[in-house]
Amino acid sequence: MIAENTQTQMRKGILEYCVLSIISRGEIYASDIIAELRSAKLLVVEGTLYPLLTRLKNNGLLSYNWVESTSGPPRKYYTLTEVGKDILSQLDQTWQELAYAVGVSQEGAKS
Repeated sequence: MIAENTQTQMRKGILEYCVLSIISRGEIYASDIIAELRSAKLLVVEGTLYPLLTRLKNNGLLSYNWVESTSGPPRKYYTLTEVGKDILSQLDQTWQELAYAVGVSQEGAKS
């Protein structure tokens, strides 16, 4: 039970970073983000992504545009704003620092 809670918190903590990283590769539709997160085993429930996208958009990290679809209603495609790119750059640095710290901690435990 304790491990499950910690695992859930760890996933939540990196979900925003991963979503920004996925969107940074170019304009993307929400269902494609979901597919990537599922393949990485980071997202189980679709309902988790949409509030996150809304929050990121409201905070100025994302923008979107509507694209007509040949098979249904228009689709909302997301891109990073300049602010989003700056934040992602900062998160990349933080990730490198955390990965290093975890690696050092694990090595210390092995010796």
